[in-house]
Amino acid sequence: MRMRAKPWAGPELDACPFFLRNPQRMKNQWLQWFPRQQPLHVELGCGKGWFLAGLAPLHPEINYLGIDMKDAVLAPGKRLIEEAYDEKPIDNLVLTAYDISRLPNIMGPQDRISRLYINFCNPWPRPRHYKRRLTHPRQLALYRPLLEPDAELWLKTDDEPLFRATLCYLQESHFEVLEQTQDLHQFPHPQSPIDVMTEHEKMFTEKGVPIKALRARMLPDDDQTKTATNYFG
Repeated sequence: MRMRAKPWAGPELDACPFFLRNPQRMKNQWLQWFPRQQPLHVELGCGKGWFLAGLAPLHPEINYLGIDMKDAVLAPGKRLIEEAYDEKPIDNLVLTAYDISRLPNIMGPQDRISRLYINFCNPWPRPRHYKRRLTHPRQLALYRPLLEPDAELWLKTDDEPLFRATLCYLQESHFEVLEQTQDLHQFPHPQSPIDVMTEHEKMFTEKGVPIKALRARMLPDDDQTKTATNYFG
């Protein structure tokens, strides 16, 4: 479904102190954006901001970067985040608009990402489009130089084929799957922020669709991927 244009979105974002236009200029400098030097967590495809609005105010000890392509998506997220912080300073979160498939254009090794969140990304079900998946080995290879040693990737999805494929992608790309579940809200994995939902997660959960989730750790290229822990109750 095509998103309706929001003429107010661009000007409102440009006036927002925690939104950055033209993020290419911040490559290898994202840590300087924040007043505190602390771990950087990045949500790829942050959408309307439900996840970051629920998570970032609870964790002032973490810096968060949310990336999505469209102003029309990010602007409602900006409002939701402001509401979540309840007039407290928003000093551990920044939003930006960019094409995630070109992430190395805006981030570099000195940005030292310690965690990537990928929530309900496009599953690209047709085989000729698999390489567009945010968890495809081609994308994982782009993320690797930007991540700290032992950095983690967290995924949530409603799509079973994407979830199964991602488990294979991660093994192929030298990531160790630490935890996985086929039904996050019935059998949560221990470290999951289960109470922090995305908009899509709430919608699918209310319809009774199980949410698949995993947590993986990046291994050195010469390490062997270990067997994942399964949480099925």
